[in-house]
Amino acid sequence: MSEKDKDESTRRPAGYAALVERYDLDVIPNWHISFVINSGIHQVDSSGGVIEEVFPLKYWPGDMLGDHLEFALKYDGTNLAILASLFQEIEEKDFLEYAQSKPSGKYVRRLWFLYEFLTGKKLPLADLKRGNYVDLLESSEYYTVSPARIVRRQRINDNLLGNHQFCPSVRRTDILRDFEKTNLPDRCRQVVSAYPPEMLKRALGYLYAKETKSSFEIEHINPTSNKTERFVSLLQLAEQKDFYDKKSLIELQNRIVDARFRDSDYRRTQNYVGESVAWQNEKIHFACPKPENLPDLMEGLEISFKFMDEGNVPAVIHAAVVSYGFVFLHPFEDGNGRIHRFLIHNILARRGFTPEGIMFPVSASMLKNPADYDASLESFSKRLMPLVEYSLDEDGRMTVHNDTVKWYRYIDMTPQAEALFLFIEKTIDTELAGELLFLANYDETKKAIQEIVDMPDRQIDIFIRFCLQNNGRLSGRKRASHFEALSDNEISRMEKVVQLFYDKKSPARR
Repeated sequence: MSEKDKDESTRRPAGYAALVERYDLDVIPNWHISFVINSGIHQVDSSGGVIEEVFPLKYWPGDMLGDHLEFALKYDGTNLAILASLFQEIEEKDFLEYAQSKPSGKYVRRLWFLYEFLTGKKLPLADLKRGNYVDLLESSEYYTVSPARIVRRQRINDNLLGNHQFCPSVRRTDILRDFEKTNLPDRCRQVVSAYPPEMLKRALGYLYAKETKSSFEIEHINPTSNKTERFVSLLQLAEQKDFYDKKSLIELQNRIVDARFRDSDYRRTQNYVGESVAWQNEKIHFACPKPENLPDLMEGLEISFKFMDEGNVPAVIHAAVVSYGFVFLHPFEDGNGRIHRFLIHNILARRGFTPEGIMFPVSASMLKNPADYDASLESFSKRLMPLVEYSLDEDGRMTVHNDTVKWYRYIDMTPQAEALFLFIEKTIDTELAGELLFLANYDETKKAIQEIVDMPDRQIDIFIRFCLQNNGRLSGRKRASHFEALSDNEISRMEKVVQLFYDKKSPARR
């Protein structure tokens, strides 16, 4: 047997991997899986989307429940969903024995708090009277609220992003650290500062229209002019008030959807996201929470919104958690996707991430990068669906048969936060910068044409549009129908001006 084969034969799971195997838990896999081998080699493999780390023998934690729990917090992170599943399965006396063994230890205190937080049970342990307070999550590894909520019982600083009803987590990955260093709000302000206020005011109309069109197009909807106007009017309100409470969300839904499909409350039926692949054959992409779980989850998401709003959590993390949390909970029968994208604008504007009076069409970046947008949704849905036991009746109505609420309650939203940062960066550098550059070039083009022929603005706009539709030249048919009075020389000179503009035209508008 080779050394490699020997190592593989002695590779033992540790931390969450050991506990999942021992208690036969059905869980969404943790982002980090640990093993211990008998050799002295330390290895990390991140090629499969999940980080597998192999530790040498000296890291073996022991065989007891508490040994692997502590190892998990040290090396695998704090996975609330797995802990919630585990605490449902273990005997209370086993955890109590561990907690009593070293009640003042920082890992024991964290796990003791999490046991009561996740199960709703109070263990027969006396409150701690001495010792320093410790942060529940390491702020160097997770995004946390500050100041934290003081918990005297375990002498813990509860800095989680939510409460027991809805508590997401976002890890401080290298990708997110790098994005924070780029200071996207400053980059946005630099782009905007290069243009005069009157141009920015004109640009805003284009940006509202682009965001509206893109948000509907993502869902393959061709909106009526009335629907478009309603959505634009909502975007104009994005920086004026917070929309994350039940009453405001219902008002949003009522303004976005067809009057016949307005909801007066959160849904009371089971819904899902899928597509028909044949008669009575649905391909299910995502099963939403059970309707009976929804009020509690939505109340928790509202509390999480407030925790992050008041807790110095970066604006993009705040927007990612709330907007993606909303769409995963899917509280309405229709309009969830558009509200999800609207909430991004609402939070970024209210948190001062975007310059006052400016919005950028993040939906346009999502539309242009559909694989990235789908991946941001599927990073949760694809891992969730193997755990959902459901059936469809002959009318396509879904019934979910098992208890799934913990998977929606404790989502790791790191992938969604990374994706939103990427979309925002692309929007600033391409959509916003491109729109402003387009307008600046367009104004120069109009001015140059005006110097050749003194025409009304509308006629110049039509001339430019016709030329841009025909690679910089005016077709004979369009000339005959609209510009017959102009000479060949005037047409030629005007075309050259448009061609120059066409060459400078920003990639965002091509």
